[in-house]
Amino acid sequence: MAAAPLPLLDATWLAHRYDPGHDAFHFRRVPRETHRAATFLTDEYLPQDGVAPLVVRRADARAAAPAPAPLHWIFHSAFCCSTLLARAVDRPGAAMGLKEPVVLNDLIGWRRRGEPGPDLAAVLDDTLALLARPFAPSEAVVVKPSTIANGFAPALLTLRPDSAALLLHAPLPTYLGSVAKKELEGRLWVRTLLAGMLDDGLARFGHDARGLFALTDLQVAALGWLGQHALFAELVERFGAARVRTLDSATLMARPREALAALAALYRLRLDDAALDTIVAGPAFTRHSKFGNAFDATARAAEHRDAAALHAPEIELVVRWAEQVAATFGIALTPPAPLLG
Repeated sequence: MAAAPLPLLDATWLAHRYDPGHDAFHFRRVPRETHRAATFLTDEYLPQDGVAPLVVRRADARAAAPAPAPLHWIFHSAFCCSTLLARAVDRPGAAMGLKEPVVLNDLIGWRRRGEPGPDLAAVLDDTLALLARPFAPSEAVVVKPSTIANGFAPALLTLRPDSAALLLHAPLPTYLGSVAKKELEGRLWVRTLLAGMLDDGLARFGHDARGLFALTDLQVAALGWLGQHALFAELVERFGAARVRTLDSATLMARPREALAALAALYRLRLDDAALDTIVAGPAFTRHSKFGNAFDATARAAEHRDAAALHAPEIELVVRWAEQVAATFGIALTPPAPLLG
């Protein structure tokens, strides 16, 4: 019996996972409304419909996909409104936003494990073609990868010379406050993040295993943050400010319309004044990105103040320590090429 013909793998088929052992992608059918409603494109947030994924050999998947659209990036150092921004640029007719697709995590995990398989660069190139499938021909695709995939940023920008990237971060005190606010979950997460960055050759500041073990949770968080800043500076230097710009979350929330206008110019998106006004007044900037409750810039600032006040002594000590580390290794606490002057 002949196999069923492979459907055209348009944007409704999300390239969800990659299996290097079989050199195959797993696709899930995800309508645009589901994309927009999901906090992240992970099994935790995507509806569990009981339908088995469509498993397609990589070569067949690439052949069945339409021509790729323009592809751009939001790389981020976590806890910096990146999900908010990915929601904001997801506007029919202009761009489609992809929030932390798991397939990129699969690839970074495969690289870190050093398992055998096809050529990684070829797989990554095919993955980008499958991510660059918007719901309308006129749209670009803006991908916000998970922070753990930032080690791929140089390769992603090299493989797509026409792509642009925003490097988004939170000020260090705000970042540390966000980690502390999440309590055990946040403190474990930053240790896992740093371990992966060390596997990727990032955030190497001269500590041996014993030295890393002796650091507090917030010191570990600060090292990861510094490692991301070192990477961001390298990306700007290597690819230039015409393609790569930086922004901090405080500036984004204080000047959202200016930031969106500048980002639209960087990504070459068709967003006129009316569209910008609608986005700034819409749910991306007035609802919590993860929980959906009312949550504007004032509420966000109050939340950060509360976290900072509760953990102020520890945060202040770690910020001073991190400033010394940054000075020793020549890392600018404010990255170059700001999106806004």
